[in-house]
Amino acid sequence: MSEKGFVSLRNIVKRFGSNTVIDNFSLEIPKGQMLTLLGPSGCGKTTILRLVAGLEKPTSGQIFIDDVDVTDLSVQQRDICMVFQSYALFPHMSLGKNVGYGLRMMGLPRDEIRKKVDEALKLVDLEGFADRYVDQISGGQQQRVALARALVLQPKVLLFDEPLSNLDANLRRNMREKIRDLQKTFNITSLYVTHDQSEAFAVSDMVLVMNKGKIMQADEPHVLYRRPASRFMATFMGEANLFPATKSGDSVDCYGYKVSLGGGSQDMPDGKCTLGVRPEAIELTGEGTPAQKCRVEKVSYMGSAFEVVAGWNDETLLLELDSTGNEPKVGDEPYLNFQPRGVFVLPEA
Repeated sequence: MSEKGFVSLRNIVKRFGSNTVIDNFSLEIPKGQMLTLLGPSGCGKTTILRLVAGLEKPTSGQIFIDDVDVTDLSVQQRDICMVFQSYALFPHMSLGKNVGYGLRMMGLPRDEIRKKVDEALKLVDLEGFADRYVDQISGGQQQRVALARALVLQPKVLLFDEPLSNLDANLRRNMREKIRDLQKTFNITSLYVTHDQSEAFAVSDMVLVMNKGKIMQADEPHVLYRRPASRFMATFMGEANLFPATKSGDSVDCYGYKVSLGGGSQDMPDGKCTLGVRPEAIELTGEGTPAQKCRVEKVSYMGSAFEVVAGWNDETLLLELDSTGNEPKVGDEPYLNFQPRGVFVLPEA
């Protein structure tokens, strides 16, 4: 992420009084890409979004959009649009007037506004809804109206502030697919903020994980999950079993069980390390070495998977097993098998 981006934040510091919430933060978003800021509550991701939008001014540092320094420019001068968590629709206006509000502020002719509004509503599968009102449509439809209102202006940059957090699980899945499809279709450079990992993975070209105002790791979603750079990243990006181990080449020795890294040594030197294993990368089999033997202590049916807790060398493991297979029984003593694609190594704790 070192190349100059279409949206560029350079050495940003943001303080509220004596509290530093963003500390020497730099970010580059290439033109046409969707980058997501992901992190726990209070990590600073929404502050970054507000800084890009012009709703906050940095204490120090610069913000560029399309090579223009916008640090001191107003929201209206930045050619951006924002899709809010709360939709921010006008209840006294029809949906068509909501979508066309920005176009009216630009002084476009009425016929042109109507045409653009109809096209935008069609894009979000709300063709024919122009004369309805906010209280006549569902929450998912309201979010699509908010998206249409942003797209109709064809901004240089599109910002998303936790846009799906008010929707139920099925609607979230449908809306994130719609957002991603439209963002790619229009090739709009976008910054997305969420605390939901699956949402971030589904919509993003790149994900940047924040904690306490700092960048913890930034990369493609699959890299963040399979090759976390720290213990924080390993546990934040889903569940992870972490064990003391010793690395030698492309394998590690963990309690006498030699585990292949599948080429994923991450350039770490040989010696003591921490082995990370994702729950879905652990199999239970009827054969193995004594070092692989474990004991099933708890089994929970989770629909698509059995969530299994097992004891192994005085360690507690969490496993996720496909529920279409046989259900393990408490007290069983099978053998563990760690799949290389689901293991990684970190420095010694």
